[in-house]
Amino acid sequence: MDWLGLNGKIVVITGGSGGIGRACMRGFHAAGARVVALDYDPADAEAAARETDRSTERAMGIGCDVSNPASVAKAGQVVADWGGADVLINNAGILRPGHLDMLALGDWQRMLEVNLNGCLLAAQSFGQQMMAKGGGAIVHVASIAATQPQPFSGAYSSGKAAVSMLSRQLAFEWGPKGIRSNCVSPGLVVTPMSQAFYADEMVKQAREACVPLGRIGRPEDIANAAIYLASAGASYVNGQEIVVDGGLSQTLMSHVPRPGFG
Repeated sequence: MDWLGLNGKIVVITGGSGGIGRACMRGFHAAGARVVALDYDPADAEAAARETDRSTERAMGIGCDVSNPASVAKAGQVVADWGGADVLINNAGILRPGHLDMLALGDWQRMLEVNLNGCLLAAQSFGQQMMAKGGGAIVHVASIAATQPQPFSGAYSSGKAAVSMLSRQLAFEWGPKGIRSNCVSPGLVVTPMSQAFYADEMVKQAREACVPLGRIGRPEDIANAAIYLASAGASYVNGQEIVVDGGLSQTLMSHVPRPGFG
C-alpha cells in the first residue's frame, strides 16, 4: 500500500463510531495512518479508536459535536497537539425523517447544523492544520440523495446537495493552498443508521433487485473510495465526486414505459 502515501499521516474522521466511520478507521489504519475518531458521544469515539488499535499512539477517540464551533475547536486543539491533521473525512451525519409539508423547522435546522455546518466547521478547523503543514486532503461523505431527491427525509437531500457544492468550493478556494477536496456519494449501504430498513427480508431483497450489481453496499465500499481520494494516488483529483452505489443511480430510464418492451 506504499503507493497510497498514507503511512504516518494523521486522519481525522467525523462520525468515527458509525458504520462508515469505523470502516474508515480500519482502512486508513491498515494503510499505515494514525487515525482519530470524532463522535458526539466520547465513549463511542474512544470505543471506535480502541477497536481499531489498542495503542494510543496510532488511534485516538475524541468527543465532539461537529455542529458546535467551540466543540470542534477543542477537538482541533487535541489533534494539533498530536501532530496536526493531514486528512479529514467529513462523515458525521444524522437523519430526521419527515414530509416537507409537515416538517418541523427545528428538525430541518438540526439536520443542516450537523450534516452541512459540521462539514464547514471541521474543514475550517482541520484545514488550518493542513495549511500549516503545506497541504492535505478532505473527503466529504455526501450521498446519491444529493442529486436524486429522497422523499420523507426532511433536509437530507438538500443538505447533502449543499455538501457537494461545499466540497467543490473548497477545492477551488483551497487548491492553491495545497488542499484537495472531494466527495464520496454512497447509495444503499447497511450501517447502524440504515440497518432497520433491512430487517424485513422482503424489503432487503427488493432493494437488492434495484441495484445492477445485485447487492447492498458495505461500509468498506465507501471507505475504500475515501482512502483513494485521500491518498497520493489521487494527488491530481480535486473537486470531484465518486458515486459508490453499485450502479443504482444509472437506472432512472428503467422506470419509463416503452412500447414493445415488457
